[in-house]
Amino acid sequence: MVDVLTSEQRRYNMSRIKGGNTKPELLIRRALHAEGFRYRLHQRDLAGRPDIVLPKYHTVIFVHGCFWHGHDCHLVKKVDTRAEFWQSKLSGNVARDRDAMGALQADGWKVAVVWECALRGTTKRPLRTVTRHLTKYITGGKAAVLDIAGTESPGG
Repeated sequence: MVDVLTSEQRRYNMSRIKGGNTKPELLIRRALHAEGFRYRLHQRDLAGRPDIVLPKYHTVIFVHGCFWHGHDCHLVKKVDTRAEFWQSKLSGNVARDRDAMGALQADGWKVAVVWECALRGTTKRPLRTVTRHLTKYITGGKAAVLDIAGTESPGG
């Protein structure tokens, strides 16, 4: 399939995609702050530069966009244009995420991942539910990784 945009238009569109302070990230940050948690943002000295770092609890939170981080959900649309490039790009992102989480765990950090589909779309969960899961994990969760995605079916 031929791209309907010129290379300049495509470049402009891609440059507008945010890497941090996204709407899902801001939702989680506001909810955690309302629960009394204080955190740091995008700490560069930690592997993967986590979106939210809670040093007091030795916990980091990544808020992942489903497309960019290779999640298998309804929000991800298959890319037809330059499919080989995109497959390579997204596979690299997934591998980098896996390596970062492994490095953080090796350093004793608890890692939580909140997927975009948990906060929007037909499978979104109530923000209160996501916050409750995060709060329990931050304050006493024993699992190395908490993964919060959308529900399997709407309303489920």
